[in-house]
Amino acid sequence: MRNLPFMVLICLCLFQLLLPVNVLGQENEIVHRIETVDGNVFIGTIISENTEALVINTTGLGEITIQRSNIKTMEEVDADRIKTGVYWFENPHSTRYFFAPTAMGLRDDQGYYQNTWILFNNANYGLTDNFSMGAGFIPMFLFGISETPIWLLPKFSIPMAQENIHLSVGALTGIVTGTGADGTFGILYGTVTFGSQDRNLTTGLGYGYAGSNWSQTPMLNISGMIRTGRTIYIITENYLFPGVEDFLGFGSLGVRWAPENIAIDFALARTFSEGEGYIGIPWLGLSIPFKR
Repeated sequence: MRNLPFMVLICLCLFQLLLPVNVLGQENEIVHRIETVDGNVFIGTIISENTEALVINTTGLGEITIQRSNIKTMEEVDADRIKTGVYWFENPHSTRYFFAPTAMGLRDDQGYYQNTWILFNNANYGLTDNFSMGAGFIPMFLFGISETPIWLLPKFSIPMAQENIHLSVGALTGIVTGTGADGTFGILYGTVTFGSQDRNLTTGLGYGYAGSNWSQTPMLNISGMIRTGRTIYIITENYLFPGVEDFLGFGSLGVRWAPENIAIDFALARTFSEGEGYIGIPWLGLSIPFKR
């Protein structure tokens, strides 16, 4: 019963994927996001325009007139992102949970840096809309240890013709410096994600290796994400190891606070085993998105 919260959230993700999104945007309505030179941002539909100015119907201020000379940027946005009168920006961290990837890919020239408990460092960057490359390391020299784990994270993402289905294949392949071929490690995986950037469920299979030895059975990943507010996400990330005696796997349940320019993750992680009395081990991570 101690693992019930993880299973409940997974079921909740499945249930949420079947529900329609509650939005205030009109069907086929074109919504624009306009930022002025003085830093104000207006979201709404253009009523009329000419070479000098435009009139926009905003969700909070009604009709306002903006001089074109005062417009810094203007872009069309998805009307479905207007929720209860507030614009929800695109999820800047839709390609990952706490650590496990979704099948969604980073867009060309977009990336992020991730740090967990100071020790785990990752950076990922979209080389195309379908292929990204990442790298990471653990700074063991902080503890006077010369051997350092480093790894690469290639990932190829494939959006399917069906709406809200993505596939991906990728790898974590690394080496502990100074140990030669025996110090290599990694995992090759494939995943499928069902849902949108804001609420989704991912399942995946992976085979790990250490040196020349490969796992005989795959690792199973089941993870989910639900956006409950403009900057709040509930996330669960779970790993199962079929065929491993006395160890079913481990999982995590937590919250992400993510405005557009940063994300902070907090979760509790624990193993799926009988007879354990602890609630969970804290997970604390920080991510910073960037683009060229």
